[in-house]
Amino acid sequence: MRRTGLLAAVTALVAGVLVWPSASGAEAAPAVFTHPGVTVSRGQLDFARSKVLAGAQPWKGAYDQMMAGRYADPNRVPKPRAVVECGSYSNPNHGCTDEREDAIAAYTNALAWYITRDARYAQKSIQLMDAWSAVITDHTNSNAPLQTAWAGSSWPKAAEIIKHTYTGGWPGSGRFATMLRTVYLPEVINGSHSNGNWELSMMEAAIGISVFLEDRASYDKAMAKFRTRTAAYVYLASDGALPRTVPSQNLDTRDKIVNYWQGQSTFVTGLTQETCRDFTHTGYGISAISHVAETSRIQGQDLYGTDVGERLRHALGFQSTYELGAAVPSWLCGGTLRRGLGPITESGYNALHNRLGFAMTNTEALTLRNRPAGTDNLFVAWETLTHGDNPS
Repeated sequence: MRRTGLLAAVTALVAGVLVWPSASGAEAAPAVFTHPGVTVSRGQLDFARSKVLAGAQPWKGAYDQMMAGRYADPNRVPKPRAVVECGSYSNPNHGCTDEREDAIAAYTNALAWYITRDARYAQKSIQLMDAWSAVITDHTNSNAPLQTAWAGSSWPKAAEIIKHTYTGGWPGSGRFATMLRTVYLPEVINGSHSNGNWELSMMEAAIGISVFLEDRASYDKAMAKFRTRTAAYVYLASDGALPRTVPSQNLDTRDKIVNYWQGQSTFVTGLTQETCRDFTHTGYGISAISHVAETSRIQGQDLYGTDVGERLRHALGFQSTYELGAAVPSWLCGGTLRRGLGPITESGYNALHNRLGFAMTNTEALTLRNRPAGTDNLFVAWETLTHGDNPS
């Protein structure tokens, strides 16, 4: 170990903090990318399609819910902007809602195309993607990284399905790829030192975009940041007395860490960095972890068997317990929680319970209660349809 590295390690240990690099080698991009391969695979799509066409539940109900909403409206008119300006909590909101919702609509129509094989849905998805790729040049203001992450998580999910399953052709796919490469990827690839849901969502977008672009270098960079941030977002007792940290954030004292964890000073397995903020933002972080784990599995590397899966399982279980109404102990967030986890449990529950056999009693109860899971109108959509009890 170099002298500077030894000094840094000693300093961290003296402060009672141990920082951790990402797991080496585990984030390598595949030699050949699998398509469609962002969050949902061809096998998963085929399973969902077979269930919907057979009228089986909960998939048929989930599909009907999706098709009855505004995102599947055949008369939807895209609302692209050259510059999307989003301040804190989307104030100002100059194109923020329009962009996110057009991206979800593109994904919705791509799913509808796959299930029905009705070309009109594919053409609507293409219309939405082409409208934005023809116009957008930038995201600005304080929420620009998060806005880019949310829209940038939905766009490649839609694009992967259309490019790799629609036989009618997509002449604008190259321009769409250029948009992702030049407008979206630079905004998210370097991460964020804000609350952890920001960086997790940014890495979800970066990884999805990298799959679509078949950009191995960006995939590796984003996955490394994702591994480090996930370890710093969800606490496991095996981490020690204090949560892991992102080294570049310089959270080098206990007081700094407690402050960053919303004032929470008692750390238990499954607690997240934002649990004591509110469950809604916590749900964003957990969902992004689930989505990246799904994409990674499709691309040939199963993160569910690493600490990512362990952290995801316990985060889902811990938050689900209280989302279901369990009494909040006084040591947890001062005895008060702001619930509202969102429709975010399906993909993680399916992977960890159905595929790997973990019990996950509380996560199961919450998942079943919330079916069919809809959309958060940000970057999560239709996961009972795509991931509910899906063995593929």
